[in-house]
Amino acid sequence: MPIFEITSLKHVYAGKTVLDIDHFTVQPASIVGLIGPNGSGKSTLLRLLGLIEKPSQGKILFDGQPVEPFSDVARFQITILPQEPFLLKRSVFNNVSYGMNLRGDGAHVSDRVGKALSLVGLAGDDFMRRPWYALSGGEAQRVALAARLALNPRVLLMDEPTANVDAASAQLIKAAALKARKELGTTLVVASHDWHWLYEVCDDILLVFKGKIFGTGRETLILGPWKHLTAGNWGKQLSDRQLLWVPQPPHIDAAAVIDSFAIEEEDSQPATNEKVLQGVVSRLSLEKKTGQILATIMVGDLAFSIGLTPQQTQARTIFPGKDVFIHYRPDRINWV
Repeated sequence: MPIFEITSLKHVYAGKTVLDIDHFTVQPASIVGLIGPNGSGKSTLLRLLGLIEKPSQGKILFDGQPVEPFSDVARFQITILPQEPFLLKRSVFNNVSYGMNLRGDGAHVSDRVGKALSLVGLAGDDFMRRPWYALSGGEAQRVALAARLALNPRVLLMDEPTANVDAASAQLIKAAALKARKELGTTLVVASHDWHWLYEVCDDILLVFKGKIFGTGRETLILGPWKHLTAGNWGKQLSDRQLLWVPQPPHIDAAAVIDSFAIEEEDSQPATNEKVLQGVVSRLSLEKKTGQILATIMVGDLAFSIGLTPQQTQARTIFPGKDVFIHYRPDRINWV
């Protein structure tokens, strides 16, 4: 049974639909990533799953049971980590133990606080006594995460957990998320712009755009406006002055989705109906779910992502900094 199941959900703010989800499930002890541009609905979805808000329409089931904000069925089983840590003006120990005391769960508090801080790489009696104002941004975010993990949640919802932290803290937060799933059986739903981080930890990644969920998270989403360049041809000039060609859009501000293309090492002659863009490999990441190498290719300021097997990566000698060419077919571009 899914731990979450959403059906026929719509959520409206000030007369505007910000979420429109036909069906969405989250399996127990899984890690699900949500990516998408600002304003796409990721944070709203987390608030609904966290039972902070009630959807305008539709149902949210938790363990097969209908739930509403602050429902007794689930309110002590779900916790949310916002982008800003919002620590209390007290010691690290008292911040992490606050939730346990609030719930009247005072058994083995010191041990549980110590374990939670260890999970986020902040172990030590001296650190427990440190005041809130003596923490760096990365430390504050990890203390906030420890405060959630100390509650042994069945579900942890994380909103941009690495947006304002240093690289070392981002890796420690990632390690803590994996440990929470492994040691506590916690289900995690993570909204982030850092899709490399998501690909390293998530079982599934979903693209959220204009309140809808679709795709695999690998899609390249390109926003308008679009221009009528030549007779029957539309497109836009990228930041490096290359032209991206598209079929006629439904309207000039439509978003184009490219999820099918190939990369070549040399500027070879494109096949019929193909177009070519020149880019540079910026990063290689291991995609956890498939075992593939996820190659990120920057064309101007636009990032394309494609999955390659380790053998393909070696055979093509793909490495960060290498110039490559993207072959794509405009007639296979979709609009959303």
